[in-house]
Formats: sequence, structure tokens, C-alpha cells
Amino acid sequence: MMADSEEDVRLLFGAGVRAALDAWPALQIAVENGFGGVHSQEKAEWLRGAVEDYFIANADLELEEVEDFLGELMTTEFDTVVEDGSLPQVSQQLQTMFYHFERGDGAALREMASHITQKKCKVAAATLRTARETDVDEDDVDSVEDMEITATNDGAAMDGVCSQPEPSHPDSQTIKEEDIVEDGWTIVRRKK
Repeated sequence: MMADSEEDVRLLFGAGVRAALDAWPALQIAVENGFGGVHSQEKAEWLRGAVEDYFIANADLELEEVEDFLGELMTTEFDTVVEDGSLPQVSQQLQTMFYHFERGDGAALREMASHITQKKCKVAAATLRTARETDVDEDDVDSVEDMEITATNDGAAMDGVCSQPEPSHPDSQTIKEEDIVEDGWTIVRRKK
């Protein structure tokens, strides 16, 4: 077996970074819904290169540093605060890929990128409306929209990365008006 050249390993690292970021639901949602403005797709492309360059320029990165870097990019470029617990996972994947890159292990990089691509989820964000909002004209509603995120498996192996959405009940899509109290809070009731 022939050792991979340094240039080949760099290309494999770039492909791995692309696979990890393309499979990241938070970034997918931000791009698909234009959270970064009209140039969301271009920003996602730039982000892939920025992350790759960040690792190349900064050896011995701690996991928290990678998480902070990714979180800051998502906030500044896509106006998105990632609070779904995916930031440590993506950061760990990138850090592991960089470890293999530093050792020139192209086979491990190829395998990781392939594994991530197989587990990639398709995500969709849907706006939820309250019962009060559905009875009022769109122009009269001055409220913040909540987003419901659903994930579907696009590949073979799962390993718990993308959970299938639970079946929704008819009552789960609409919040009853009597459950919204005066100051905008919603009362959550336990099912009996």
C-alpha cells in the first residue's frame, strides 16, 4: 500500500471538513432558510474553507476552542445560536479528522468522510402557529415564530446521530388559545 502524498491528505481533510459541515443539521437549516441572507449558500462554502484554514493555522486546538470558533461563525454569519448539542459533536469530528491529517492517514480520513456522509440527515424547519394566530390575519400578527425541526435519515447507518421524529398528534401542532396567558407565556400541561 502506497502512502498518501501530503497534497492528497490535505484534499482528503478538506473533503472531511465538507462532509462534517454538510451533515450538520444546524448549518443545513441556516442555509436552507436563508438565515445568512441571500448569500447563505456562499457563506456556507466560505465557512468550509475557513474551518479548514483554522485547523491548518492553529495546531494543538482544544475542543472548546473549536466549539467557540464554530459557534461564533454561526452567530456572526448566520445569525444562529446553536443550542441543540451538536456543536461538541461536530467539533470532535473535525478535531479527529485533523488528528488523522497531521499523521498523514488518508485512509482514516476517507473512512470518516464516508461514514459521516452515510449518516447524513435531511432536516426541515417548519413554522408552528398558535390557535390565536391561525384565526387572525397574517398582517395583524406581531409575534416571534417558533421553529420545529424534523430530521430524516438520508443514509444507511444511524448510530443515534439523527433520530426519527416522533409521530405528531393532532393536538401537538396547535397550542390552544386558553393555554396562552396574559404576558405571552404558554402553559404546558401533562397528558393524562
